[in-house]
Amino acid sequence: MKRFLFSVICTLLAFAGFAQEQIAIKHGPYLQNLKETETTIVWVANKASVGWVEVAPDDGTSYYRFERSRFFDSTNGVKNVSELHAVRITGLKPGTSYRYRIYSQEVLERKGEEIVYGNVAAPSIYDKRSLKFTTNDRNKPATSFIMLNDIHGNTDYIPKLLNNAGFKETDMIIYNGDMMNWLMDEEDLFKGFMDVTVDLFATHKPMYYARGNHETRGLFAASFQHYFSPKEPHLYFLLRQGPVCFIFLDTGEDKPDSDIEYHGITDYDNYRTEQAKWLSEIVKSPDFLDAKFKVVIAHMPPLPDQDLWHGQGEVLEKFVPILNDAQVDVMLSGHLHQYFNNKPTDKVHFPVIDNSSNTVLKGVIEGNQLNMEVKNMNGEVIDKISIMAK
Repeated sequence: MKRFLFSVICTLLAFAGFAQEQIAIKHGPYLQNLKETETTIVWVANKASVGWVEVAPDDGTSYYRFERSRFFDSTNGVKNVSELHAVRITGLKPGTSYRYRIYSQEVLERKGEEIVYGNVAAPSIYDKRSLKFTTNDRNKPATSFIMLNDIHGNTDYIPKLLNNAGFKETDMIIYNGDMMNWLMDEEDLFKGFMDVTVDLFATHKPMYYARGNHETRGLFAASFQHYFSPKEPHLYFLLRQGPVCFIFLDTGEDKPDSDIEYHGITDYDNYRTEQAKWLSEIVKSPDFLDAKFKVVIAHMPPLPDQDLWHGQGEVLEKFVPILNDAQVDVMLSGHLHQYFNNKPTDKVHFPVIDNSSNTVLKGVIEGNQLNMEVKNMNGEVIDKISIMAK
């Protein structure tokens, strides 16, 4: 009888061990801040782990022909133990395709200096081809992009609008803010729009994100940069691709910092002032000056200027004078949930295109022209804009 009970107990313990959740990749991977010589890869595992990325040239050799370069999720030389991993890949060549594979190894226990590791999770490359990306190249003669904004958790909009714009043949996708109403936790972020984004394109095609005013709200708002531009110094940045220089601005909140809705937690007036100092310097850089076209991505627009709210007024007062002097070609915005094709004015010397929440904007730059087409949810063209190089 004792032997029988012992056998039963052993069997139950074995089943309990098998029943424990194994480490796995829960969300991602997806590309962030793809540039000419670097990119960042982000993913989430279901358990605390160390993470790394293997990178291989897309040269036709077997992935297992050689030992591949490894880049670790680490800070100041120490590997991070986390479910969320962000790995910066450097030393790449412009306009070059690379294969990659992500890894998460579970950390079971830490005993003083000793670390006990568990299993490794990694996407299989036996049943499908390894993931790939292609770096940007300023010498590329043409490029294209698609812009979405103000989705506000309407996840079904994303594939419809992207398909209407032919996203599979497009170089990059831009999310110009307010993809959710607010961010309460990590699952909100992924279920709201990032899981579908990863499924559609973000493993291999770059997605660049200009934060909107709704991403600043909710318990998870302070964690935004852990997932987007995680290795950049700011949420605002400059990007070169082909003949275009993009400036991504973070326009902050739309009401004064003292507004009761923010409960005393915001400091966006000072933030925009600091950003304006950065902007005044970046428009003097060769990356900006040498580009044939200069395009600004900013969630809140300075036009139309009737009854501007506080945040939009700050964009007009702090950013627009610098952009006027820099002779930018166009600003692409959202926020208003209506489509506007705003012509230049005495205050704003460049066109400001406000994309709606249910329209998609596609831009193609080739030769001396930037051609943009705006389509609605039914795939109908509602506007065409053409800008000639200066």
